[in-house]
Amino acid sequence: MKDFGFPGRGGHRGDGFGGGGRGGGRVFGHGGLRLVLLQLIADKPSHGYELIKAIEERLNGSYSPSPGVIYPTLTLLEELGYVTVSAVDGARKLHTITETGQAHLADNREAVDALLARMGENAEAQAVLARPPQVVRAVENMKLAIRLRLSRGPLTEAQANVFANILDTAAQDLERL
Repeated sequence: MKDFGFPGRGGHRGDGFGGGGRGGGRVFGHGGLRLVLLQLIADKPSHGYELIKAIEERLNGSYSPSPGVIYPTLTLLEELGYVTVSAVDGARKLHTITETGQAHLADNREAVDALLARMGENAEAQAVLARPPQVVRAVENMKLAIRLRLSRGPLTEAQANVFANILDTAAQDLERL
């Protein structure tokens, strides 16, 4: 099986070794980040920050590459002749793909398409796993209420029964939802 650098695929460390994702671990394997950045730049000439946000958006917020990963990779793409850089608005640099970069993308089309597809699958999986903020807040409120009540001192037998009954009823209501 060909390695396109996502977790569980036996990838290698390369310019996209990441680790900056919220879940830790490597998101892109050897050359994967280079190809994704090149494709994003081919789609629309961009600044580094825009590229970071584009990757984060494509992965539904589950991974945001750090500037310490993105900017050296963009410099490498420039050194390889795959992109040109022009200064816009002072310090911001606009990256534009070159003909050499277009040819490199064409030569690696299968890998690029697989990476983008896998990014889409990851984003869909993250969306399914995402917890609505109001649910996260309610869970945290419940945990805090439990800790606060238990920290006030021991429960009587009757209080312990009521306490357990409240929690059991809430659990059963959630299971039926």
